[in-house]
Amino acid sequence: MDIFAFPPIAALLEGACWLVQFLSSLVHPLVGTAAAAVAIVLLTVLVRAVLIPVSASQVKAEWGRRRIAPRLQALQKKYKKNPELLQRKTLELYRSESVSMFGGFLPTLLLQAPVLSLVYALFLHSTIGGHPNDLLTERLGSVPLGSTLWQAGWPGVLVFVVLFCAMGIVAWFSRRTALRLALPSEGQSTLLRALSWAPFLTIVFAAFVPLAATIYLATTTLWTLIERALLRRRHWGESGSAVGAVLTSS
Repeated sequence: MDIFAFPPIAALLEGACWLVQFLSSLVHPLVGTAAAAVAIVLLTVLVRAVLIPVSASQVKAEWGRRRIAPRLQALQKKYKKNPELLQRKTLELYRSESVSMFGGFLPTLLLQAPVLSLVYALFLHSTIGGHPNDLLTERLGSVPLGSTLWQAGWPGVLVFVVLFCAMGIVAWFSRRTALRLALPSEGQSTLLRALSWAPFLTIVFAAFVPLAATIYLATTTLWTLIERALLRRRHWGESGSAVGAVLTSS
């Protein structure tokens, strides 16, 4: 059973198709045959712009945990021989400071899953809304936007290689930032170090989806890196640097 044949989802797919075609028509005079690929980039930007409040709340949650980290370390030293009391005092600290222990841990990419699924479906279905899917004729260079890495052939595969290299650079910076900003209690965490490799999994996923979805993934990962840096600078500010100095010297 094709889930995209379900009327409400089919309507969303048709709406997404119209939006991509509309964005493509807007930029076509400027970029020519790459218009559909640029439209996917613009769609990604629109989605991420809508999610800015969510990203801001995640950064604020990060800052909240960093702000109380020195006090949390003091509690851990004071009550290290009494785990039950330590747990109670820790919960009281988080509650009194209105800080969430796990707020901000939900990857933003998960929130985009519905849109990413629609982009994936747009370049798989030969008909949408009972009409031929013209998006399947769109290309980036010589590669159809509906092709995967394994279908691209030579030299089309180079388009994927360029995107993967860009995503790899972004993933490396993201991992480096995550480890650098880790709290002392997290710095040696096996879980944290394992999760820090998560951005690279996006590249693995991108190797098996149509080029259009790969463009979406490359755009959203770059957006995340830049957005988080700007939001941290805005919401953490000088006080964030001060706490960072305290944590580093601890």
